[in-house]
Amino acid sequence: MANHKSALKRHKQSLKKAARNRSARTRMKNAIKAVRAAVLEKNMEKASAAFVKATSILDKTAGNGVIHWKNAARKISRLAKAVKTIEQA
Repeated sequence: MANHKSALKRHKQSLKKAARNRSARTRMKNAIKAVRAAVLEKNMEKASAAFVKATSILDKTAGNGVIHWKNAARKISRLAKAVKTIEQA
């Protein structure tokens, strides 16, 4: 454990940041699961609404530096592809 005042402060800050990042990742994963569940149900309205929400959450997560922006773009692209398969079917 840290002994210096500045090191103690940095440790507390890192714990706060880790908790914030964990909640953001959980929120992101739940949004992705909602889209995938709607795709499996073949419910177009539900899937497109969940996709819009997931896109926003993924962009915010990447913007806050929790995940890399290319990781977010890849996830959005794959979700869009999955939603589009319902449209064509």
